[in-house]
Amino acid sequence: MKLFVRHSLLCLGFLAAGTLCSTKAQVTTGNDNTTAIASIDTLLSPEPAPKKLNLFQKVINYFNESNEPRPEKKFDFGIIGGPHYSSTTKLGLGVVASGTYRMRRDSLTQLSNVSLYGDATTTGFLLIGVKGNNLFPENKYRIDYDFYLYTFPSDFWGIGYDNGNNNANKSSYNRLETILLANWLARFHRNLYGGISTGFNWVKGSRFTKPELLNGEPHEVISTSVGLVLTYDSRDFIPNAARGIYLNVNQRFFPRFLGNKKAFTRTAFVFDAYQRLWKGAILAFDLHGEFNYGDVPWNMLASLGGSTRMRGYYEGRYRDKNLIETQLELRQHIWRRNGIAVWVGAGNVFPSFSGFKWNHTLPNYGIGYRWEFKNRVNLRLDYGFGKKGQSGFLFNINEAF
Repeated sequence: MKLFVRHSLLCLGFLAAGTLCSTKAQVTTGNDNTTAIASIDTLLSPEPAPKKLNLFQKVINYFNESNEPRPEKKFDFGIIGGPHYSSTTKLGLGVVASGTYRMRRDSLTQLSNVSLYGDATTTGFLLIGVKGNNLFPENKYRIDYDFYLYTFPSDFWGIGYDNGNNNANKSSYNRLETILLANWLARFHRNLYGGISTGFNWVKGSRFTKPELLNGEPHEVISTSVGLVLTYDSRDFIPNAARGIYLNVNQRFFPRFLGNKKAFTRTAFVFDAYQRLWKGAILAFDLHGEFNYGDVPWNMLASLGGSTRMRGYYEGRYRDKNLIETQLELRQHIWRRNGIAVWVGAGNVFPSFSGFKWNHTLPNYGIGYRWEFKNRVNLRLDYGFGKKGQSGFLFNINEAF
């Protein structure tokens, strides 16, 4: 039976091939009776094999196509790395990976995002971390998280504006730190969310060249917190909003029964607004405040500077119980995947509201370059400037706010 089927199929194949080979297509035009004949040999002529790409061409194609929308992919992921330079950490090699996804494909659920990052520099700075926003179907629940571990030969000026403003106070120490923050949110109404905030921070400082600046505080500190958070978020895309408002109010408690040697509380808020202007232009505004009450460890004080606010200042040079800072940024698309950003801002650290001094307000401004790595996910290179020639170069993924 098997032989009969095999021979039957072979016969049918030969008959089909013979019929095609004898078939000709005739097309008659006008009065000249011109006949065009296409043989099956021409139709069956093999197409040239696609040219093989070398490694360099594959890399170029990868980046050329990396920002194209891929709605058919459940998880759109990309990775990039390269050298960079910072006035704080000096020459280094960084790797950044970014992914967007939906837990369920529907038009109501906004894209979730995750970023993984790592860095190593010539000063001994080592960093690895992951952060993101996970949105559940129909945006009913979300988890905002940030986790990173780093070690760094750091500088320390002491506590308070006056100490930070005194160049003679500059000292060094080795810092090893782990930070984990997570907000567990449920939607109350449309863009309004509320839930629980959790946090863990462990830091160990060693080899302080001026330990007296710590005022006798321990070098190793563990801080664990739990609290309540309320969020209003109407942004169209969290990593790179073009319109909408973001308001976050977070009340965290650091009680002794969670392992804290010192009990204190923290109230923090963020208000961001985004507005389209002319073609390719977005105006973004950010206001941030942090207020600590109680016996606050030196590493948990509100610190000015970093990669998202008051860019250009050494993070932690100015630190105290309370902080308020603001910035206004213009983001302009220039050509294809390229754009620029300029910003101005100001910040102030103070021990109490009665101790707030306007003349302690620190200025900030800068300029940055944007390159669209994934669809609406930018790599940013920023150069920020501050008081008395303080400046810094920053490389990161996603907008600063």
